[in-house]
Amino acid sequence: MRAKLRRHDGMIDPTCFAPHERIAGDLLPVIAEAAEDGSHDLGHILRVWRNVQRISRAEGGDQEILVAATILHDCVAVSKNTPQRSSASALAAQKASDALRTLGWPEDRIRSVYHAIEAHSFSADIMPQTVEAMILQDADRLDAIGHIGIARCFYVAGRLGTGLYDPDDPRAENRTLDDRRFAIDHFRTKLLRLSTSFQTATGRALAAERHKVMCAFLDGLEAEIAVQADTP
Repeated sequence: MRAKLRRHDGMIDPTCFAPHERIAGDLLPVIAEAAEDGSHDLGHILRVWRNVQRISRAEGGDQEILVAATILHDCVAVSKNTPQRSSASALAAQKASDALRTLGWPEDRIRSVYHAIEAHSFSADIMPQTVEAMILQDADRLDAIGHIGIARCFYVAGRLGTGLYDPDDPRAENRTLDDRRFAIDHFRTKLLRLSTSFQTATGRALAAERHKVMCAFLDGLEAEIAVQADTP
């Protein structure tokens, strides 16, 4: 039988981050409020942590830095449709630094966590300079593609009131892509571009498989849309 991932208070059980339960226990309360968005919730954090573990087994990295950066990387919630979105990772990095400073972490290790969090975001457009930052960025981007990435894309579209597609031109052959209006435009504006941006060899290999999943989904969706359009 699988162990429960949540405690009675709804928080992730720190043992999910074993052997770093102590660090996890200290940091999980920091993310309690930010984890209400279903695309950046506790499930997202656990999936990113599993990706981090898988990548770091091959690529290395400081495990304490990685677990802290993973838990705190989305500790400030900023809606995707606000002008502040590109600052979300910097805001999260600052809040994470304050939390770690309160816990007595050394400044050099706080700076390592800060950089990994700040650089993880696609919208921040910051090149990761450390192996931990590379691993976290790859692990987070893996969760934006593949089957789970498809689910998250449409979840966010629903929250923002975005349409599924433009019925007159679903492939945007005669219009500009606009993922603020049409959910499937987001595949071409961002999701299908992500697999070429991975930093580690392990991340790139995992991303290639998930990229194929998205291409197959988009082909199938567009084929069904075409059938519907041809039906009298």
